[in-house]
Amino acid sequence: MPHPTPSRRARLATAALLGAALALTTGTATANTTPTAAPGTGTGQYSGTVPLGTTPSGTTHQLRDPSRGNQRTLDALNQTSGPGVLFTDADDVWGTGLPSNRQNAAVDVHYATAVTWDFYRATFNRSGVRGDGVATTSRVHYGTNYGGAFWDASCACVSYGDGTTPGRPPTSLDIVGHELAHGLIGSTANFANAGEPGALGEGTADILATAGEFFAENKADVGDYLLGERVYDGPLRRMDRPGADGVSRDYWSADIGGLDPHAASGPARHFYYLLAEGSGPKEINGVAYDSPTYDGSKLLGIGRDRATRIWYRALTLHMRSSTDYAAARTATIQSAIELYGASSPEAARVAAAWKAVNVG
Repeated sequence: MPHPTPSRRARLATAALLGAALALTTGTATANTTPTAAPGTGTGQYSGTVPLGTTPSGTTHQLRDPSRGNQRTLDALNQTSGPGVLFTDADDVWGTGLPSNRQNAAVDVHYATAVTWDFYRATFNRSGVRGDGVATTSRVHYGTNYGGAFWDASCACVSYGDGTTPGRPPTSLDIVGHELAHGLIGSTANFANAGEPGALGEGTADILATAGEFFAENKADVGDYLLGERVYDGPLRRMDRPGADGVSRDYWSADIGGLDPHAASGPARHFYYLLAEGSGPKEINGVAYDSPTYDGSKLLGIGRDRATRIWYRALTLHMRSSTDYAAARTATIQSAIELYGASSPEAARVAAAWKAVNVG
């Protein structure tokens, strides 16, 4: 998708110095005298060497970013209760890139959370995942051998385990983006957790995570339409051919609401890929894709930027907690018309992409 210039890596480095300081309070953000973020750097296991927004505190630096709503990253100390401990470092150079270093997961999460903040701000003019200027608190090293990650609306926080495979924590850019997207979803459409609304919730989280990964322009973790491939032995989910994971559906069917929401999200993911990139074989950033269609149609994409904006507008203005696939089709067509016009190619291709996944 088109990005503002200069490059994303340069923008992340400068944003830490130029962003307005916001206070993290109980539900509101107000300007205060919090020090400007320091230009820290870190080397993560998945993200490579990246800029980090940190805060000087005496002779140390805290993993707290006042330029992004006071975003904080804490060590949960392998506990499942309690607030955890804020990461600190003497020289503001964090992590080593090796799994044995306890800071590595914190580097990946702090960086990916900043990317998501910047992505939402640049693409949607949205301040934070909930749109209220309040940042997310992240906890890494949650529990013992905990394999997942989860968003908790009660504290606007995300917790990340160390993974079920030693040295493979679920802290990659796309997994972080997925969990943070649940915060955005909860403050907008707030889909129910089961049935087709639950499927759309998981599909939306994958859509926003994928768009954010492309936005990041990270050389160590390039944008792709795969989910979790850096953490697991192969992608956890795909956008172009959802059914390749053996459980997801490529197309809508009347029984889809009875599946696990991750598997039932397949048609939403597939729709987004087809709308952005079109059908058939292609290579993007070194990854080969070959996306089929239910009706055998050959589709042209409209690009990630426009596809993402259409989905976001539908999510925030036209979708509700009970929205199913048919209603999502109506919402996205309406959003395309509002953004680009009733006779636009975008509106026509939204309808065609839904037909290609057997919706409408």
